[in-house]
Amino acid sequence: MPVFRPRLLLAAFSLLLWCAGALAQAPVRFLLTFDDGPAAAVNHNPTVQVLEVLARRRIKAVFFTQTRAWNGGGTEMGRFLIRREHAEDHVVALHSATKLHANHRFMNREELERNLQAGVDDLRGETGVDPKLVRPPFWAYDADTLASYHAHGLQMLLTDLNANDGKIYGINFSWHKRSNMLTHLAETRKRWAAGAMPSADGYTPVVVTFHDVNTYTARHIEEYLDILLDVARELNVPLADQPFYTNRDELERAALAASVNSADAKPHLPGLWNWLWQ
Repeated sequence: MPVFRPRLLLAAFSLLLWCAGALAQAPVRFLLTFDDGPAAAVNHNPTVQVLEVLARRRIKAVFFTQTRAWNGGGTEMGRFLIRREHAEDHVVALHSATKLHANHRFMNREELERNLQAGVDDLRGETGVDPKLVRPPFWAYDADTLASYHAHGLQMLLTDLNANDGKIYGINFSWHKRSNMLTHLAETRKRWAAGAMPSADGYTPVVVTFHDVNTYTARHIEEYLDILLDVARELNVPLADQPFYTNRDELERAALAASVNSADAKPHLPGLWNWLWQ
């Protein structure tokens, strides 16, 4: 036994150092984001359902909109919902300004510039302010894409946790909501404890991605929010007293702090996209 005691002491000391480092990090706030919307349905609109839950829980989110989608932002209902999102103090950001879910990385520079300018103009026309954030469709970007974003005053926000609920892939259900969030948050916790995540206003934003065009997400969004809190407790992730953002300005500052500014950063992308693009 004496032979192993130094090793046990060293392991215990290392654990104490790790715990001390983790405690030194800013507490976590979940930064909710929604892609691909708004939805165009007149009745039982999933974007409306999501907005109602967020209003009831006094949570603000970032909506990455497709301003000219033929079945969403390009419709009268879609434009109305973009205005509503802004009026309800959410951050309205850009996903794309094409009729379909087009890949920015596959556009030539001139085409992308036109698309981005159209999206910025669309959102300024509906909200009265220029968007500051963009999320690339399919999470696909390179140095040229990023340069185009910056030329239009846009910062790119990716994600830490992904609900894997993307409507565009036909996924309209989930049997693994909790286990998926637990896995993603466990990986994120490692980066947080190592001091590898940015902070803003005294909190560490953990970006979570959903899709407000998905009717399953809309029906279960409240359950998703409770799951986030539950897995954070299970993993001993210190949360802010208010674990979600409730103020648009704080939300936007946190999102900008978490944005990716260099093509060399190579953050982990959700699912198969990391393998495809990196």
